[in-house]
Amino acid sequence: MGTIFLTQLMGAIYGLLAVIFGAFGAHALKKKLTPELLHSFETGVKYQMYHAIVLLVLGFNLGFDKPLDSAIASCFIFGTLLFSFSIYALCLSAAKGEKLRFLGPVTPIGGLLLVVGWGLLLYSFVSPLF
Repeated sequence: MGTIFLTQLMGAIYGLLAVIFGAFGAHALKKKLTPELLHSFETGVKYQMYHAIVLLVLGFNLGFDKPLDSAIASCFIFGTLLFSFSIYALCLSAAKGEKLRFLGPVTPIGGLLLVVGWGLLLYSFVSPLF
């Protein structure tokens, strides 16, 4: 499976799941989560959708002929997985009164991967200028 296909596939999967999770949060979880937990859940959905779109754009625009291209996509794929899905798990487990505290450090690791992905993307744009 090529990197272009994987990037496009993950973008489509993340987009699909963001819509489903967004609807789930807005309807099924609205009465089960506190406003603070619902806000956190919605943050996970937003970041997932933003990065789904980015992955699709990258999949159609990057040649993936350089290792940097694959590194950018990998940071976005794994960063989204760790960031958004750890937030979902934390919110849902907290609503049940069994907060999965071990996931607490996972969210910032995912966020860091997203930041690195954006930094690498920026570098890919400006490096030809030097």
